[in-house]
Amino acid sequence: MSNTRCYKVNKTMYKTIVVILCVLHAVYGGPEEEEGVKYANKCEVCKVLATELEARLEETGKSRDVLEIGYSVDDVAPKKKKEYKKSELRLVESLEGICERILEYNIHKEREDSTRFSKGMSQTFKTLHGLVDKGVKVDLGIPYELWDKPSVEITTLKTQCESLLENHEGDIEEWYFEHQGIIPLSRYLCSDRALKGQDDTCLKEKGETGRPKIEQKKNKKNSRKNNKENENRPKNEKEEL
Repeated sequence: MSNTRCYKVNKTMYKTIVVILCVLHAVYGGPEEEEGVKYANKCEVCKVLATELEARLEETGKSRDVLEIGYSVDDVAPKKKKEYKKSELRLVESLEGICERILEYNIHKEREDSTRFSKGMSQTFKTLHGLVDKGVKVDLGIPYELWDKPSVEITTLKTQCESLLENHEGDIEEWYFEHQGIIPLSRYLCSDRALKGQDDTCLKEKGETGRPKIEQKKNKKNSRKNNKENENRPKNEKEEL
C-alpha cells in the first residue's frame, strides 16, 4: 500500500472516530451526562400541554359552523343555535388526542432550557443525517431506522401530559368557557394552578426555531447591525432599497 493510500485510509478512520466522539458528547454530554436521561419537569410538561392546546384551539376556532342544540318530538319547536367555536364540542374535539401530538416533538439536547422539547429535527441529528448522506460512517449503537423514533424523554412526556390533563381537566374547562382570550392558558393553568408556589420560569423561555442559541444570538446581532446600517444610510439610498 502506498503512503498516499495509507494517508487516505487513516484520514477516513480519523474522521469517523471524531464524528462519533462529537456525537456522543452532543447527545450525552452537558448537564445530562451524570443523569443519563433528563425527563421533563412539571413546568415543562405544563408548558407543552398549554402550547399544544392553544394551537389546537386556534385550528378549530377558524370554523364558522353553527350547531343546532335540542330535540323536539314533533320537530316544530325551534332548536337552539350555538356557534361551534364557543361550544363544548369544540373543547372536547380539541382535547381529543392532544397529548398524542407530543410524539411529533424531538429532544434537542444541544439546548439547556425547556426548548429542548420542540418539534423538528434537532441540530445534532440534522448533522448526523447529513454526514450519513455524504457516506460517512456514524455509529450511535442503535439501528439507523430508529434514529428518528420518539426518545424515552418524549414518550414519557406524553404520559406526563396525560396525567396533568386528567388532574386539571376542570381547570381547563373553566378557562375555556370563562377566561379564553383574556388570560393565557399557560398562566391560568400552569402558573396559577398546576405550578402554584413552584418554579414556573420555563414558561418565559422562548425559542422554538430548532436553531442552537448561539446561532439565534448571532442572527439577532446581525439584525441589529443591519438595522443600524440602514438608519445611517442617506435618505435617497434608503428609497432605492
